Amino acid sequence: QVQLQESGPGLVKPSQTLSLTCTVSGVSITNVDYYWNWVRQPPGKGLEWMGAIDYSGSVFYGPSLRRRTSISRDTNKNHFTLQLMDVTPADTAVYYCARTDRLGITTTTPATDGTWGQGTQVTVSS
Repeated sequence: QVQLQESGPGLVKPSQTLSLTCTVSGVSITNVDYYWNWVRQPPGKGLEWMGAIDYSGSVFYGPSLRRRTSISRDTNKNHFTLQLMDVTPADTAVYYCARTDRLGITTTTPATDGTWGQGTQVTVSS
């Protein structure tokens, strides 16, 4: 059974770096069939795809956040990470990690079939 689980601090101060980890079980993040994505949903808004890392370690970023976003991985721990620099209150959102078989997301709501994590609330506030 494939599972994804986000972890990280729930509160980050403005101008700091938000760091989240997605731990994957049941499948290797080096599996050639999948992309490993970060997605967020600000309150009252839709899903925003932030970026992804593929089986080889190649990284892809969404256009709106690419200058502040970094995605990396640790294949020994089978997890991948998100760093969002210089955060502001506008970065307050539920952050999800997700497994897809093509780059990006096609759903407008988080999937509940085990391909997405449950999401983690991150609040940016002083």
